[in-house]
Amino acid sequence: MANSAIAPQAVSTKKIILLRPRGFCAGVVRAIDVVKIALGLYGPPIYVRKEIVHNKHVVDELRAAGAVFIEELDEVPVGARVIFSAHGVSPLVRKQAVDRDLQVIDATCPLVTKVHLEAVKFARKNFTIVLIGHKDHDEVIGTLGEAPEATVLVSNVEDVNRLEVKDPERVSFITQTTLSLDETQDIVTRLRERFPKIQGPAAQDICYATENRQLAVKAVVPMCELLLVVGSQNSSNSRRLVEVCVKEGVASHLIDDLSEVRPEWLEGVDKIAVTAGASAPENLVQELIESLRGRGYGELEEVEIKEEDVRFNLPSELNRTVQLHTIARV
Repeated sequence: MANSAIAPQAVSTKKIILLRPRGFCAGVVRAIDVVKIALGLYGPPIYVRKEIVHNKHVVDELRAAGAVFIEELDEVPVGARVIFSAHGVSPLVRKQAVDRDLQVIDATCPLVTKVHLEAVKFARKNFTIVLIGHKDHDEVIGTLGEAPEATVLVSNVEDVNRLEVKDPERVSFITQTTLSLDETQDIVTRLRERFPKIQGPAAQDICYATENRQLAVKAVVPMCELLLVVGSQNSSNSRRLVEVCVKEGVASHLIDDLSEVRPEWLEGVDKIAVTAGASAPENLVQELIESLRGRGYGELEEVEIKEEDVRFNLPSELNRTVQLHTIARV
């Protein structure tokens, strides 16, 4: 007689792999704090030139609190208080602020300021400055403004192949802080081939947070079938995380929040990795996690690639005011 017992079926465990580090970097924390502290000290409206960081949810929250986001300084009343975004501004913008007698609080990320200072240094030495970056990105526009006559922008190896400079013996390079590590290295390698005496920054310009998040993605790619990156479409570092994953052969999507997750992305997928760009709030990540749990992804593993412990001081013009208010309350 045949055995009528039914063999137990293997249970498929759906899993979430949560990457660390993820989300806010020190420059973003500082920039958001600057707006919140300014609103608390001076009250609304506080004008902010461009998005303080490239994240829709952050901007909407600050707007609701009284921040007024503007594109150019001529939209700010003469003598009013304005904050420069984390992406930095050109000297021309700084002059416009002086001409309009604006009270400026500069929230430029210190790592972006480092790139600006490198541009100034190379320009003073009469070098052609090759800026590696993405055209029309706010950070690149600001950096280009430091030495516009001496700077040329390249975005890929093909741009380097077409590059003509005044003196091949006096060439330097700097980079946007939120680029792909691999693509930037390819561009720098080609620059060194074409201009053997080219000079670069003492330490790479790509920021620690951009590097760490890309390395984390690379580390978990063999462990997952899909990567979801929380971040806005205009966030350069967030877009690079998607590109890194896709380049490794695994599907990836950039989403502002859980509402943008499409059911078809999850079909047949048992292991999903989740991370967030450097300007994406952690609450959006946790909401996504809870949503995925509700779709059957019951197991959660957090994978930490590198510990981050970076902090930046408040801008000097705001720090002084905070100290004065603290003293006054004592």
